[in-house]
Amino acid sequence: MTFVITQRCCNDSSCVPECPVDCIRPRPGDPDYATTEMLYIDPDTCIDCGACAEVCPVDAIYSDFDLPSALERFVDVNRSYFELNPLDNSRLLAPSAPRKLAAELGTLRVAVVGSGPAGCYAAEQLVRHGNVEVEIFDRLPTPWGLIRNGVAPDHPETKGVVDRFTSAFRSDAVRMHLGVDVGSDITLDELRAHHHAVVYAVGAPGDRRLGVPGEDLDGSHSATEFVAWYNGHPDHADRVFDLSGERAVIFGNGNVALDVARVLVLDSDELAKTDIADHALKALRDSSIREVVVVGRRGPVQAAYSTPEFLALGHLAGVDIVIDESELDLDAASAAILDAPGAHPAALLKMELAREFAARPATPGNKRIVFRYLASPTELRGDDGRVAEVDLVRNTLDGDLVAVATDETETVAASLVLRSVGYRGKPVEGLPFDEARAVLPNDRGRVDGVEGVYTTGWIKRGPRGVIGTNRTDSQETVDALIEDFEAGRLRAPGGDRAALAALLAERVPTLVDKTRWNEVDKAEKAAGKAAGRPRVKGVLPDR
Repeated sequence: MTFVITQRCCNDSSCVPECPVDCIRPRPGDPDYATTEMLYIDPDTCIDCGACAEVCPVDAIYSDFDLPSALERFVDVNRSYFELNPLDNSRLLAPSAPRKLAAELGTLRVAVVGSGPAGCYAAEQLVRHGNVEVEIFDRLPTPWGLIRNGVAPDHPETKGVVDRFTSAFRSDAVRMHLGVDVGSDITLDELRAHHHAVVYAVGAPGDRRLGVPGEDLDGSHSATEFVAWYNGHPDHADRVFDLSGERAVIFGNGNVALDVARVLVLDSDELAKTDIADHALKALRDSSIREVVVVGRRGPVQAAYSTPEFLALGHLAGVDIVIDESELDLDAASAAILDAPGAHPAALLKMELAREFAARPATPGNKRIVFRYLASPTELRGDDGRVAEVDLVRNTLDGDLVAVATDETETVAASLVLRSVGYRGKPVEGLPFDEARAVLPNDRGRVDGVEGVYTTGWIKRGPRGVIGTNRTDSQETVDALIEDFEAGRLRAPGGDRAALAALLAERVPTLVDKTRWNEVDKAEKAAGKAAGRPRVKGVLPDR
């Protein structure tokens, strides 16, 4: 037997140093680690010890003996990676063991702004150095950022990394201040007065626009809004989405687009077993949408979705994945990518899956997810200010694989349009901002020109990578911060924990601390258990 990494892999890489024969790739620091879709286990080297499965935070690793039928193809996925990348153990990866801070340096105090995965990984890594106090701030009254408010409700295992943070934050070394808006309730200067360093992990809450006429018609929204709505984000709970028509169109074909497409066509009884927000579940029960068209501006070889997520669509009950075979005619440059010696297994499998979906017969009565490639919107049109049609233009790819519009156009009827063409960071008051990249300019996490202020996650590197990618990114930032503290480059704070607590109590009497959040967490889970769900969001305990 061997162990197999599957679809839910979050690239956390906790498994890598646990492997006694070093057979998991790519590793942090390997050339393709930053861009890999997932990690892989070499079946010819694995000794079936299960150490990797024990530490996987999202339960993505199975023995091939216990592999569910829907995941059996990942045996070949793992093997194919090593056929292209033979195992090389010349660079051994030792388990990380951070050195403890010298006692004479005193207690390092750090504020982390943002409680999503990037901020939580940073906090976890900081406290491992010992004699560190971390204060986590979040504008929302609930923690975990996109883990709670961004991960699709039908992917509950992906949220398992929360258990890791909950365990790491049990000690008083980490405190939470939820429902506190840094910049309004407390300023950056005030944070700096109470801490040696401040780490911004505020993500990329904005979204990119299509830039076409009619984009602001009623019925046209960002996928960011829709995802926040069905996940119960308090800023979006009152949004209304028109689900009365039979067709929705999504522009962009990354994993978020696939999440949205699935949620729109999944049987409501299946959604009712998840932690989807109650208001969204009710609306989706009454939905008339039967078809979701996912439109990408480039071809199937360049599609932004990951191979594991694309593969998983084929196992949706009552849903056809529809691709016209003509959509899979490749231009010369794309064909050359697949035909080249050493073509990446993920690219080959992505195309193989597309051809398999195209060959499947339709099932009468099924809902449909339709993939369109090499097409871009030119205008959204409709009567009475509401979207009813989308004009598309057919693209070709030039030699650099850039989409170029042709004179071939068509019109598609749709009552709901969602754009999923990328996230974008927003400026942070008092800090420099790179408008072109929409990030805080930084060097290894040190924000340019601002002593004692650091950054991690999407606001540091841009909106790319998955949950686990933030682990190595945060490690780089924490390493820089610790280096500066030990070198005496950080100013000692004038206020301590007690002073900070007093200030926050005065400013934000509704603050949710770690104790209060644990009460809410237990109440949500208890309500979920009674309803046969992981949790029911928004349930508050009696006090």
